[in-house]
Amino acid sequence: MRLLITRIPAEAARLAAVLTAAGHHCTVAPMIEIVPRPGVTIDTAGAQGFLITSASGLAGLAAATGRRDLAVYAVGDSTARKAREAGFATVHSAGGDVDDLAELVARTADPGAGRLIHATGGAIAGDLAGALGRRGFAVERVTLYDSVPATGFAPEVAAALAAGGFDGYLFFSPRTAATFVTLARSCVPGADFGGGTAYCLSAAVAAAASPLGFGRVAVAAAPTEADLVALIAA
Repeated sequence: MRLLITRIPAEAARLAAVLTAAGHHCTVAPMIEIVPRPGVTIDTAGAQGFLITSASGLAGLAAATGRRDLAVYAVGDSTARKAREAGFATVHSAGGDVDDLAELVARTADPGAGRLIHATGGAIAGDLAGALGRRGFAVERVTLYDSVPATGFAPEVAAALAAGGFDGYLFFSPRTAATFVTLARSCVPGADFGGGTAYCLSAAVAAAASPLGFGRVAVAAAPTEADLVALIAA
C-alpha cells in the first residue's frame, strides 16, 4: 500500500523502515515539530521516579538529568526500550495509554516514597497527574519541549493528496490527526479521502481524523505501534 505517516521525523523514519520491509511504499509528512526548551534543569531530590508518556519526553529527560538510578514508568514498550537504551536502570512499561500507566504506577509504586516527575511537552493529553493524585501520589510536571503544529504540506505531499495518491494514513495522536484535518481542508481543498483508510492508534485519534470522510477508519486493538502495524498487515 501507499502509506502516509504523520509522526515526527525520527519516529516516522524507523516506522517507515518497518513498513517498507513489509512491502509498503511510505511517505512521511510530520504534523508536529519538537522544539526542545533550552536550559531546563530537573531537581530530583526526594523523587522516587520519572513518568514518561512520549519518546520526546524521554529524550528531553535523558538530556536534562544524569540520574539513571530512579525508576522510569513508561507509557509503552517503545518508550521503555528507549529508556533502557539511554541507561536508566529500572524501567517499567504500561504497554498502553495514560490510564494504563496510572494503573501500573498504582500497582508498583508507593505514594509515600517520594514524588514522581512527569517529563512532558507544553501540550499534554490526558490527566495523569489527576489520576495519580486521587491515588495519593504527588506528581511534578517538568516541561522539556514544545510541540509545534505543521503549517503546510510539502509540495509533493499536497500533490499526492489532491490526486488521491495514498491508500492509508497513519495517525498516532488526536492532535496530529486534527492538525492533518485542518491542513487538508485549507491546503488541499476538495481532496477526496473516501478511497483511503485512516489507521488510528485509539478511538480518540479516530474521532479527530474522521471529519475528512475516510472510506474506512481502523483503530488498533491496543494503543501501541506494534498493534497499529498489525492492523495494517491485517
